[in-house]
Amino acid sequence: MRGGKVVVVGGSIAGCAAALAVHRGGAAEVTVLERATGGLADRGAGLAVHNTRYTELASAGYLDAGIPSLQLRRRRWYTRDGARPLGRAVGELPFPFRTYNWGPLWRGLRDRMPGAAVFQGHSPVRTVETSPGGAAVHLADGTVHHADLVIGADGYRSVVRGAAFPDVRPAYAGYLAWRGAFPAERLATLGSDPDDAWPVEDCVFAVFTGGHAVIYRIPDGVGGHRANWVLYAVPPPELDLGLDIPTSLPPGTLGAALHACFAQVTGTLLPPYWGSLLQLTQPEELFIQPMYDVTAPHYAVDRLLLTGDAATVARPHTGSGAVKALQDATALEAACSAANTWSEVSAAYDAARGPVGVSMMELGRRLGDALVLRSPDWRPVGQAQLDALWAGAGAAAFGGRELPGARDAAPRVTER
Repeated sequence: MRGGKVVVVGGSIAGCAAALAVHRGGAAEVTVLERATGGLADRGAGLAVHNTRYTELASAGYLDAGIPSLQLRRRRWYTRDGARPLGRAVGELPFPFRTYNWGPLWRGLRDRMPGAAVFQGHSPVRTVETSPGGAAVHLADGTVHHADLVIGADGYRSVVRGAAFPDVRPAYAGYLAWRGAFPAERLATLGSDPDDAWPVEDCVFAVFTGGHAVIYRIPDGVGGHRANWVLYAVPPPELDLGLDIPTSLPPGTLGAALHACFAQVTGTLLPPYWGSLLQLTQPEELFIQPMYDVTAPHYAVDRLLLTGDAATVARPHTGSGAVKALQDATALEAACSAANTWSEVSAAYDAARGPVGVSMMELGRRLGDALVLRSPDWRPVGQAQLDALWAGAGAAAFGGRELPGARDAAPRVTER
């Protein structure tokens, strides 16, 4: 493909990567519409990228060593055991992952976008319509953008997915992820050297029957670290949170009942040290991500194409959310580079990424069952049982599946 106009709905990690992909694939005009007014680079939550996936994505030109990251090596599992601060060590598994701060990673991708691309904030999209010759994106302010191709990179509540598949809705999985991140300097208040209790290269899984916490450090973007964590648990049944309609609870919006639930889990179910660590998060820093499952029947239809969470929501247990969005972009670039028509682009992209989305959603469900909804009594579990549980959940794809056609060559120079 050479020429044509592409509109990307959504300007986060998936949207910036998609914009870069279609530019490299030959699009003449690229416009990114982001509903937020600003502050994307200020988001401080963490994510992780498997070392092998990093090599593939760096070779494809979507990541490089200039984006701050922190190398982890192993994953240590603990469960509560009386008053022992760290709890009992259940076992250990490899964890060859780089961790990132969402904001600097987004900035690294944003900087790769070509200078000719238009990034337009404060542009919420109301509807998307298709016609035989293209598509039209209608903004809330009445503005209309016409394009040859519209890419939905607008997350799990995607307007573009709704236009392509109006009957497809995310399904609530029955439990929540409490999330937080804070400056690592606070760890000193826990009363011991945090590097002794929690070496920098360790990811911690603090497990209990009915959930677990995942805890790891991320770069803060200015040379230091942040403590990043996710706590999975089923909320009390008497709480009516209205989660059948896809939603999230951003920082500062949690009510007293959810704060009480968080205090109960961290104070009585997690080992004391790890529960106290999570409690270092200030109330205004705490947010909730309900768990949902959804995948579109196709990743492309007519002149609409889906990427990232707009295409498939795989629960964070898979360790592959950002990875899959970046892999979607590499597949889109390849499809654009090889195709002669927009129909060929859509068909090639759908064939490459649709099956991956299904497999990652299913993996998320299996891990959610194994670690939350049907988690074991951890008291007798040791290394052998942990190995069997992890293998039985089908976690071979943990961290994302191999990127087809990935090169081992040095990363290419990217546009800045």
